[in-house]
Amino acid sequence: MTGRLRLLLAALACVVIAAAVAVVVTDPFSSAPSPGPVSAGSPAPGVAGTVNPALAPVPPASGAYFGAWVGPAVFTQANEILAVDQLQGQLGRKLAIVHTYLKWQAPFPTPSALTFLNQGSMLLISWAGTDTRQIVSGADDGWIRTRAAQVKALGKPVFLEWRWEMDRANLRSQVHSGAEYVAAWDHIRAIFAAAGVRNAAWVWCPTANGFSDGQAAAFYPGNNEVDWICADAYPAYGSTASFASTVTAFLGWASHYDKPVMIGEFGVPQSDGASQRAQWLRAAQQVVVADRQIKALLYFDANPAGQGPQGSYSLAGDPAALSAFRAIAAQPYFNPAVTRR
Repeated sequence: MTGRLRLLLAALACVVIAAAVAVVVTDPFSSAPSPGPVSAGSPAPGVAGTVNPALAPVPPASGAYFGAWVGPAVFTQANEILAVDQLQGQLGRKLAIVHTYLKWQAPFPTPSALTFLNQGSMLLISWAGTDTRQIVSGADDGWIRTRAAQVKALGKPVFLEWRWEMDRANLRSQVHSGAEYVAAWDHIRAIFAAAGVRNAAWVWCPTANGFSDGQAAAFYPGNNEVDWICADAYPAYGSTASFASTVTAFLGWASHYDKPVMIGEFGVPQSDGASQRAQWLRAAQQVVVADRQIKALLYFDANPAGQGPQGSYSLAGDPAALSAFRAIAAQPYFNPAVTRR
């Protein structure tokens, strides 16, 4: 308890003297139709990566890493630490990956990020907030070099996810086109490489629904520029679609690539009701275990403002759903050793 209090006091002190850290919360809604059921019969491809396995995260030899974004009702650095700590207490384990969101020029590392790294978790850093054309123009190169130096200075393995869900229609004015997104991705990666950043695995993460409507693939930067293929998987807003039907098209596409797969966000809405939410989570676990290409699974444990029950995914106050989630977290399959070579 004393150690935890010290961490919280340190976090609060840092927040007082630092600029406010804004958190970007996903808008995981799509009207795309649900695809068909998952087939678990076909063999998964290999899961090769392009990172230095001695420094950056690589896939576990077996099983899948387990993690979450845990969003407090009111965001502060201290509240984020408390929210993660509370969920970990309910699960009886540490999260292997803690998801965090970072605006383009927000201060980093944050007190919460350092707390999670110091407890032994890996970070999934979702970073975004500016126009792809501005990036390619070189106008932000100095800032990108600063961010690269910050990530390198962590000295610990992290996942870096630049502009997740780039295929969403409401981001088109910032992302523009697949070609412009890829050019911006390549530009950022080249600056990070020149800065000697070797502890970050690059995660490309559109929406799962974007593979059903054929939009997402146009934004893929290519095998040489991506370490993990990812998707954010939510039932279409207002639907009761299963996890399996939500991820079928994505997993089918990913099966043609020699890359590990991450489910960067997934969630079942509170509007489904307690028993249905628990059943949905148990079924999701079966899909993940059946597809050995999936090497990381992260829940979105939060209620974005203004979305109502159909867009709220927090497990708080739902004992049945939390029990089902805890059962997933307790399985040896989701407790693999962190691979180091």
